[in-house]
Amino acid sequence: MKGKRKDLGQANCGIARALQVIGDWWSLLIVRESFGGKQRFGEFQKSLGLAKNILSSRLKKLVDNGIFVIEPDPDSALSHLYVLTPKGEQLHVILIALWQWGEENCFEPGELDIAVVDKPSGLPLAKLRLLAQDGRALGSREFRLAPRQEPGLSARPARR
Repeated sequence: MKGKRKDLGQANCGIARALQVIGDWWSLLIVRESFGGKQRFGEFQKSLGLAKNILSSRLKKLVDNGIFVIEPDPDSALSHLYVLTPKGEQLHVILIALWQWGEENCFEPGELDIAVVDKPSGLPLAKLRLLAQDGRALGSREFRLAPRQEPGLSARPARR
């Protein structure tokens, strides 16, 4: 069926389950805006230019999935705030990874005129790296899926 998405909520894959929660671009852009200080429906709507019905449905899904909580707005009895939960705050790593990938692969040299920087120093963030338990940097082909191991059990290769 056109437009019907598969439910990934029970998939045995961390990526699939994460995409079930935050898999469309509007959801991640809403989270991005919240890291920039936006908390009100109108702020999200104005900054993203998103139709109110779509914004409403994405915010509802993000609240239902524990990314945001709704809190009273101290400045207005008629509105409320969308506040990132600790679960939502953890998305900063994903947003930075996407930013860095996009910066490297989606722009011509000199085209991007803003950078993600460290607040205290103002310096650009270091490139994110995937590290092994012993601290070694891992390349794109230096990891695999494997069954979770209980402490003291030997590792077996994962079947695909």
